[in-house]
Amino acid sequence: MDISTQKLAELIAGIARAQAALISGIESAMPGARATHIEPALRNVAHLLDHPDPTLMDLPVRVLLMSLGRAGPDPDPIARDIERLFSGAAAAPAATPGAAPPMQGDASSLDLSKD
Repeated sequence: MDISTQKLAELIAGIARAQAALISGIESAMPGARATHIEPALRNVAHLLDHPDPTLMDLPVRVLLMSLGRAGPDPDPIARDIERLFSGAAAAPAATPGAAPPMQGDASSLDLSKD
């Protein structure tokens, strides 16, 4: 069975939404846990500072961080990043015409379309 890049992106976004729901439940039971413990650990695992271009291993946690924001992750830019990662091409600069628009998230550092 072949899975399309778009379907894989939707799956990753759906898993991230489920994980975000769990984090929301933990936050409800233990106020402050998200900001104090969970998000810093996720940001560390996402390698936001030392890997500006996400790797395949960084992509799922970055999508989870985006799902913690007000707007959930958009599968289209995720699909473009998956295609880029599978092709081995470098990320295009954000100012490049025709480049993927920034993904919605809670911080500009989560923009998977810029390098």
